[in-house]
Amino acid sequence: MSGDIVIDVEGIDVFYGSSQILFGVGLQVKQGQTLALLGRNGAGKSTTMKAIAGLAPPKRGKVRVLGRDYAGKRPYQIARAGLGYVPEDRQVFPEHSVEDNLLIAEKRGVDGRGDWTLARIYETFPLLEPLKQRMAGRLSGGEQQMLAIARALMGNPLALLLDEPSEGLAPIIVQRIAVLLKQMRSIGSTVLIAEQNMHFCLGIASDVVVIDKGAIVYRDTIEALKADDEVRRRYLAM
Repeated sequence: MSGDIVIDVEGIDVFYGSSQILFGVGLQVKQGQTLALLGRNGAGKSTTMKAIAGLAPPKRGKVRVLGRDYAGKRPYQIARAGLGYVPEDRQVFPEHSVEDNLLIAEKRGVDGRGDWTLARIYETFPLLEPLKQRMAGRLSGGEQQMLAIARALMGNPLALLLDEPSEGLAPIIVQRIAVLLKQMRSIGSTVLIAEQNMHFCLGIASDVVVIDKGAIVYRDTIEALKADDEVRRRYLAM
C-alpha cells in the first residue's frame, strides 16, 4: 500500500457563517508521507484541518480517505475511517490521569492493526511514563502536547493530523516533538502538519503545501522550498 493516497482533498470551499474562509483548497497525502501545510497566522491552515476532520464541513468539494468521500460526514465517522486529529488547543481530559487519557482512545485501526499499544507509547514518549498517574490538567503545555499526540496514536490511525504542534511551547519541547515526528517518518507513518513555524517543519516534512488567504499558492518538496527565497519571503516571512 506504500505510496497510495490516504487523504485526498479536492476543491473545498469552507464558510464560517457568510464569510468564506477556504477557496478551492486541494492537497494529497500519500502513505508514509509527512506533508507540511504552511502559512501565516490566519491563512486558513486550521480551517483546512478542521474541514478534513469534519469540524468545519465544506460547502463544496471532496475530502476522500482511501478513495471514499467523507466531506460533510460527522467527525466520529471520519475518525473511524482512520484519521487521528490533534487540535491546536490539545483538548486533553484535565480531570483524568495521563494513562486514562491514553486508554480512553485505545482501539485497533481500520485495517485491524494494533501497533500502538500502551507499552509502545511509553517507549516512544518516555516523558509520559513517570507522569502516568498525574491529572492531565496539571501537565505543562509541552507535556499536554505530547499526551495529545500519544492519545491520537492509541487509535492506530491511518494518518495523523497535527494542528500547530509547536505553538506556544518552549524550544526544548519543540525540539523533542521534532525528534518524535522524525522518528514517525522513519517508520513510515503518514502525517499532515499545519504550521506557521516553517523552520520546525524543514527537518521533518518531505513535502510542503503553502496556503495564503484561504487558497493554495505553492506545492513542492521541502528541499525545493528551502531553495525558493521568493516563496518564503512572500508567503511565510513574519
